[in-house]
Amino acid sequence: MNIFLILIPALFLYWVGQKFYAKKLSHLWGEDDSRITPANAINDGCDYVPTSTPVLFAHHFSAIAAAGPILGPTMALMFGYLPVVMWILFGAILIGAVHDYACMYVSVREGGKSIAEVARQTLGKPAYLLFALFIIFALVLVNAVFINLTAVSLTSVRDIIDLGLTSDQTIFKLVPGSSSKVIVGGIASTSSVVLTFLAPLLGILLYKKNLKNIFSYPLATFLCIVSVILGFIYPMHFDSVNLWIILISIYVLIAATVPVWLILQPREFISVQFLYLGVGILVLSLISIGLKGIPIQAPPDHLMEGEKILGMVWPTLFITIACGAISGFHGLVASGTSSKMVNKESDCRKVGYGSMLGESALALCVTLTIAVGMKYSDYLSFLVKPTNASVDWKANPVLAFSVGVASVAEQGLGIPLWLGLVFGLLMVEGFVLDTLDVSVRLNRYLLEEVWNAIFSKVPKFLKIPIVNSLISVILMLLMAYGNTANLLWPIFGSANQLLAALSLITIAVWMKNRGIKTRYVLIPAILVFITTIAALFYLLFDKYIPSSNYLLITLSISFILLALSFAEIARRKLFT
Repeated sequence: MNIFLILIPALFLYWVGQKFYAKKLSHLWGEDDSRITPANAINDGCDYVPTSTPVLFAHHFSAIAAAGPILGPTMALMFGYLPVVMWILFGAILIGAVHDYACMYVSVREGGKSIAEVARQTLGKPAYLLFALFIIFALVLVNAVFINLTAVSLTSVRDIIDLGLTSDQTIFKLVPGSSSKVIVGGIASTSSVVLTFLAPLLGILLYKKNLKNIFSYPLATFLCIVSVILGFIYPMHFDSVNLWIILISIYVLIAATVPVWLILQPREFISVQFLYLGVGILVLSLISIGLKGIPIQAPPDHLMEGEKILGMVWPTLFITIACGAISGFHGLVASGTSSKMVNKESDCRKVGYGSMLGESALALCVTLTIAVGMKYSDYLSFLVKPTNASVDWKANPVLAFSVGVASVAEQGLGIPLWLGLVFGLLMVEGFVLDTLDVSVRLNRYLLEEVWNAIFSKVPKFLKIPIVNSLISVILMLLMAYGNTANLLWPIFGSANQLLAALSLITIAVWMKNRGIKTRYVLIPAILVFITTIAALFYLLFDKYIPSSNYLLITLSISFILLALSFAEIARRKLFT
């Protein structure tokens, strides 16, 4: 099958979604650029900062994209590419983008309050506490998954032959004690560290010296190039996954505490250049491959075999793809940080709805990249543990994606395999760190809100930002300890999409109270709610109870009870 038969209809559907569907929603919801947004009304120079649309788009896209739309489709491809493509397209246009846009818009209308705070105002304190607990657990799970994936991928090595190089190559550093294995993850490691240290400099130029976009974009691109060059010269390589987890935790603790303009925003603005360039390379490579008539290697339908490895196609396919179609985490970013930077209300549509379409497009490109660029047996070797594997073998979907990028870039544009592989790793790594930063920061915000709801007088030490950041990081480490990313991904996907359903339910009640039609958010909410509750029950009885994983058993039951209790409170508000 030629990939143009997928790409061309997909681009048309994205255009229709942004041009007509999002516009229809903006009219129904009463979008008004004459209203003063919280960023302009408060403008405290820390969290509330009026931000230009391109910079805000970069912040939001970088924060929500990360590894989700890359790793979800990579794993879900075990079901075949057609079901993956269908859910990525229709899920994002009709559900995911609506969710992201609505969360940002409602937060802006409510003074920059988080979706949990909106739930308190709309549904009352009991519903708020249920929602807040759900979000805290979900964020901890998000952090545990991504810190595991990051640490594994940063230790990645590859055989010289697989990179199309000879033994006398001088591009990569050899792994100490090996004559054929080279350090590939270490290049992304160094690049990430360099960009982290350079971020405050760009932050000062962007937000204190008001550097214009015409200069800021070339500067960010230049910093990206410098960081990669240094990565080739001085790759940071540690064999220990746990050491990387500790180092990343220390970074996140600091980054999530300081003002957003100092590290978070500028680092995302730099990192997003990798994603823009990466998506551009993937699209051009796929177009070239289509013109050359190179066929898709993956099967269109692999449902029976996929069910043996991952589980029943419904609901497993939907929660595995996760962020590529709909993500509750996006709503937390939209209402937690991005809404505090919106300059005018129409930016909610451009950034909220548009970024989700961009993420869906990325997920689509990832699916086609792996489907075209790799033999299906090679693809499975990265994700399914072979019978002769060592005890410490871990699935590495980041490397699987990177190998796919390298293959299509070589076939489509003639880019050397080694360069495509490194670029694939860089596309993922910068965004995982950004997501961890945003996620821990959101957890900090939420904990601060919870303390205010619980205590009549909040203890002084709980008002200290770094204390709440530390609590979030410790919970992340406890969840990550002993649980691999592959083990955590299904419950992460379930909780993530269930969170989106709860957010949409909250928004439906908010809209009903204001006389706005609710069906455009309520119908998606019900569909996603049913699917994710079914997924949690399936995981509980098919995976966690048989393996006696008491931590995930407890977490699954907690998610189910919290969600059902919250939904019952909302039902009374909606239908009585």
